[in-house]
Amino acid sequence: MTTELSSLTGVRQAITVVLPVQLPALPSWAEGPLPFELGSRRTDTVTRQTYFTPAAARVLYGTPERPCRWHRLADISHGALHLHGMELMRTMTARQRRHALAVLHFTVEGPALLETLRAIGHRHTADADPLDGPLAPALLLAGAAEPRTVESPFAIARPYTIAFLTPGAEHTAALRHDGGLPGTADRWLWHLASRSTDADFPAAPENLPSQTEHTVRISADWSALVLRHGAAFLGHRPDRGDGDFYDFAALHHRTIYLDALLLGTVQRDHIDELTDSLSGVFEGPKLGSRVAVLERHIAGFRSTYWRQHLTAHGPANELLLAYQAQYRLPTRFAEILSEAADYARLVQTQDSQQIAGALGVLTILGLPLGTALSVLQVLDDHDPGHLLAALGAAALATAIAFTSRYGRLVLSALRDRLRSLDD
Repeated sequence: MTTELSSLTGVRQAITVVLPVQLPALPSWAEGPLPFELGSRRTDTVTRQTYFTPAAARVLYGTPERPCRWHRLADISHGALHLHGMELMRTMTARQRRHALAVLHFTVEGPALLETLRAIGHRHTADADPLDGPLAPALLLAGAAEPRTVESPFAIARPYTIAFLTPGAEHTAALRHDGGLPGTADRWLWHLASRSTDADFPAAPENLPSQTEHTVRISADWSALVLRHGAAFLGHRPDRGDGDFYDFAALHHRTIYLDALLLGTVQRDHIDELTDSLSGVFEGPKLGSRVAVLERHIAGFRSTYWRQHLTAHGPANELLLAYQAQYRLPTRFAEILSEAADYARLVQTQDSQQIAGALGVLTILGLPLGTALSVLQVLDDHDPGHLLAALGAAALATAIAFTSRYGRLVLSALRDRLRSLDD
């Protein structure tokens, strides 16, 4: 079955490659996502914005005042790959202001779709990486962006790939029969999304249901599977070529469905950064100010990027939820909120203790002195000697108060406060 997938040529074969880059400056490319055309429909920024909620659209496309997406057309062939265009999407975080994603749009010629995916994933027995030579990202993006190395924050070991395959009438392993899908269809989806064959990853057949649990049945005609390092779209009825429904499927998978996965990638990077910030919250002085900054970053992420509902149309939402599930993003964000709340309570407790200590000092110092002066005032005694005696008695009472349990607690709170300031 995998051998058949490795050697077949689909009616339509495409690969979209997403990789992390840095923007030294705003690129000089045309603003907006790469527009694709189908008849009179042109998927530019204005068209795509109507599909998403305003909040999601601002993240994906920016605003006229603050653009975050640029594109450039291309026409480069290398081996089985043909590059049609490139995109850059700025994804800056609180710490990394230059971070961005590059998106490369390819079609694949001949029976090379799975083998090209395996090569991009650097599988052990795969061919040389096709993203080399004229298709090397450093060369394609020269002057606009710099690829991030695996040592860079948020960089992934290999680019994220999105495969698209529509079958012919002879590809029965992917086609519906009497309204039902054969098990081989989901196996094909798994191999395309995981960029692997049975030899690369000999998964147990009984584990297939759990491996494909995030499959999205977009319609009876095609499905999608989202994994950690790749996604795949597969048709389930024969593609009749130009004029077929798959014209729209090919358009959607490169535009709105791609954008849903890009938003998931942005969310993952921000959650990674927030997790790292939480792990270092006790490093260095001024815990209260660091927790306050962290809370602002969490609130900013929640307001701007944390979306689980993108559109009134279902598939894009389901794709985003599937991506989030692969990286456990909802659970991780809930843990971040819980941990940040614990730190905020700790800071609040420390502040309360310090306030109580300061009030205790004022009480211990002020009560004996105030009592002594009040007695002299009531007696209308203006004798300087009596005043000095009253002050001495007040000082003695204060010293005795500091030796009491309450006084020792006050002094301990003050010492802790001074020590925290020194740190």
